[in-house]
Amino acid sequence: MLKRLRLILGIVVLLLAGFGLITKNFVAQPFMMLGLSAFILVGGINELQQGNKRRGYMNIFLCVFVLAVLVQSFVK
Repeated sequence: MLKRLRLILGIVVLLLAGFGLITKNFVAQPFMMLGLSAFILVGGINELQQGNKRRGYMNIFLCVFVLAVLVQSFVK
């Protein structure tokens, strides 16, 4: 279940990033960052389930960091 979700989120993030790079139109960047945050969160949950607590908590921290950057980009 988590592997499929990670695959889908990874593809979505890559497509949105590619769209922004090719067209030089960064309208979809907040959606890409939201997808990236979800991708990292799912990875962190997966690592915690496998018993890698250090890596899992680091991924969850990175997820929160990406969300904070996303919120900060909306405030400016």
